[in-house]
Amino acid sequence: MSAALMPTYARLPVAFRRGRGAWLEDTDGRQYLDALSGIAVCGLGHAHPAVAEAVAGQAHTLIHTSNLYEVPHQSELGERLCRLAGLEQVFFANSGAEANEAAIKLARLYGHAQGIDAPEIIVAENAFHGRTLGALTATGNRKAQTGFGPLPEGFVRVPYNDPHAVTAAASERTVAVFVEPIQGEGGIVIPDAGYLAALRQVCDQHGWLLMLDEVQSGVARTGRWFAHQHAGIKPDVVTLAKALANGVPIGACIAGGPAAGVLGPGSHGTTFGGNPLASRAALAVLDVIEADHLAARAEALGRRILEGFREALAGHPGIHDIRGRGLMIGIELTGPCAHLVREALDAGILINVTAGSVVRLLPPLILTDDEADRLVNTLTPLIANAARQLAGSTADRA
Repeated sequence: MSAALMPTYARLPVAFRRGRGAWLEDTDGRQYLDALSGIAVCGLGHAHPAVAEAVAGQAHTLIHTSNLYEVPHQSELGERLCRLAGLEQVFFANSGAEANEAAIKLARLYGHAQGIDAPEIIVAENAFHGRTLGALTATGNRKAQTGFGPLPEGFVRVPYNDPHAVTAAASERTVAVFVEPIQGEGGIVIPDAGYLAALRQVCDQHGWLLMLDEVQSGVARTGRWFAHQHAGIKPDVVTLAKALANGVPIGACIAGGPAAGVLGPGSHGTTFGGNPLASRAALAVLDVIEADHLAARAEALGRRILEGFREALAGHPGIHDIRGRGLMIGIELTGPCAHLVREALDAGILINVTAGSVVRLLPPLILTDDEADRLVNTLTPLIANAARQLAGSTADRA
């Protein structure tokens, strides 16, 4: 890595020069199957022709004007996202963390409008909402927070997947509940079927906002446009980013019901957010997902991959769980397995290990059946070997 770069990443020893579909090619010409999609970003794979055409065409026309003026592509994108989410208004930012900051500011302003001087937002343990100071404080990862205090006040943390804990932690200052419908960085943690509905009911009872971070789970990755749609509920605020423009930076904070109209002129802003280039790229992404029925495809692919791993890894004592929804898939081992990232890289597969012991797979929605099978067949022996080693070390200690 160049000495000119701040060393904020422990980068793998590989650099890519081009991509096509689900594949990347490194600077030595070696091919890799991308089962991470740039961390859930490239849902349409790499160099998708419709996105490339949209970006190139817009770059030749108009890239940026600022939000001091009307941005027609941004308005069109906002209207489409509102229709998909069943909500009313959108603020466009440049990233998931910025979208979440907008949600946090919205919740605080909502509380102040009700006469609450120090509003509190209930958040979850094991959560990840970003690395800006507000989003970092909402994040349930003490390692990520270390060294950045004092962090902002106004967040109350409770166990994930426990609606009773939300009620118990509430106070007269509570204004919102902010969670991920599926915890991604936390290890592909899928809550009980009734969890989001219970949160919706609690928020309705108390006049709180229900805010859902769909930065990783949104844009058709789980088999629906939004992961919360599996639960049949509608939040007051939902945040998006990552896959929205297939790699062009954009974030969105979508609001409805009591959350609509809270942010007004001067209350929030951004220089680059929702500019013509990013908005045009996002519109192309939505077009492709709709035309090619990729939400349904993600659901079918997810089942195929899950069933493949469950069958291939059945009975391994070092495997704790294999779970997923659509193309958010986690294989949890009984102990640390970070070494699998490098072993998979050597085998030509890009993966990630999160929460220390969870192999996280976020492949693109355009994956073929053959590529899905290749993913399972290539990773299975690596994961099985790691599981055997963990089981053996546990037996030795016993």
